[in-house]
Amino acid sequence: MEDLLKYEKELYEKNINNIAGVDEVGRGPLVGPVVAACVVLPKNYTLEGLTDSKKLSEKKREKYYYILQKEALGIGIGIVSAKEIDELNIYQASKKAMIEAIKNTKCNIEHVLVDAMPLELSIPSTSIIHGDALSLSIAAASVIAKVTRDRMMYELDKKYPMYEFAKHKGYPTKKHLQNIKKYGILDNYRKTYKPVKEIIESKG
Repeated sequence: MEDLLKYEKELYEKNINNIAGVDEVGRGPLVGPVVAACVVLPKNYTLEGLTDSKKLSEKKREKYYYILQKEALGIGIGIVSAKEIDELNIYQASKKAMIEAIKNTKCNIEHVLVDAMPLELSIPSTSIIHGDALSLSIAAASVIAKVTRDRMMYELDKKYPMYEFAKHKGYPTKKHLQNIKKYGILDNYRKTYKPVKEIIESKG
């Protein structure tokens, strides 16, 4: 737990207390938006077992999601649609989602810790490679972003059960690709992504 507050503690020592962690999920899926979250935790906050969302089971992510909703000082979400991902490219879309998440966080932010990606912000920020596994604030953001996006996939699954979005969350699994070939490309697919592009071209 100690290590996960290393970056935060360096800032606390400089009298910087309102620190936001920012992360995004959904770069790899063929469908749906990229979702970013910004989370400001109370000073010296601890939450046993919280780490990078990729290392947690869905059940644990849900549990931490509810705790963070109650205990975080501020949470903001940024969502960039598949259409915008096609227009901007995924790198720029991810940045846009992160900046939106920061803007949507309803509390004072003195410093931003970002997972991997440098952002152009008016607030001082630090980009940390593998930040979701090294900073508690970024880990919290990764959990909020992941749960938020997964819930969108469950909603999509209710509308189009034949695509099985609840299982693969939009990632390009073998079964998912078979389903796209069988049932076609929905509006919220990312048309510039290679597997989707190839299917569109083969039908054209």
